[in-house]
Amino acid sequence: MANSLRAGNGVLVGACVMFGIAVALSGCGGKKLTTNSEPSESRAAKSDVAQPEAGVEKAKPAAGTGNVQGKVLYNSQPAENIEIKLCETFNRFMGGCTGQAYTVRSDKDGEYLFTNVAPKTYEALTARVFDTDSYIFATSGIAGISAAKYDVVADKTFFVAPIHLFKSDLKILNPKAGAKVSAQGLELKWESYPDAAYYKFNIYPDDSSITSPYINERVEGTSFALAKPLEKGTYRWRVDAFNKDNRKLSESADDIKFTIQ
Repeated sequence: MANSLRAGNGVLVGACVMFGIAVALSGCGGKKLTTNSEPSESRAAKSDVAQPEAGVEKAKPAAGTGNVQGKVLYNSQPAENIEIKLCETFNRFMGGCTGQAYTVRSDKDGEYLFTNVAPKTYEALTARVFDTDSYIFATSGIAGISAAKYDVVADKTFFVAPIHLFKSDLKILNPKAGAKVSAQGLELKWESYPDAAYYKFNIYPDDSSITSPYINERVEGTSFALAKPLEKGTYRWRVDAFNKDNRKLSESADDIKFTIQ
């Protein structure tokens, strides 16, 4: 299975695992894998192995095998019928989930359970974003480059911290991809997103010598007039929508570029 990979925002596994920051990485196929990360205490990661949460077993593992149990949410609510995979091997740049893989779906309460899993270290756990070709997976370490690993032990259940899904369908209104605009009086605009309490936008210059004045800028509405003019050049920008619980709901496309003339 060939994939292209993207990343976005939200926390999957406790203090030593995080979902990565938004980046677009080219693979050789049509699917997307997304990593999701919230910038806070989760960045204090020191290991690429996910630490289990506390939990109540839905079922005991069969002798000599292990179970993996967790929950999936979207907009702070249980997400039903989400495809979850536990991957023996994983390559975020090409191939995605390979080797021995276990697949389950979340129930009406957003809960999922892998039963009778062969004890070993698994290189990733992925969650499909509803019925799209996008997935999210946990990353580890301060830079969030490596996929988190899961140590499944015989006769025990590994409890994964809640997975918070987000979509990639927030619509940009101005400036659109490929637009050539003036720095003076430039106003960013995007469509209102259902249940969004606020938004954050980022502007990334193509020229590494230019420092962006707008990183994780919080906005309560759906537009923002740039008070700090941008230098001439090409920029990429993205908007993320968050609910009242500070959970990411959606992000705009990651390849929207405009040029300041």
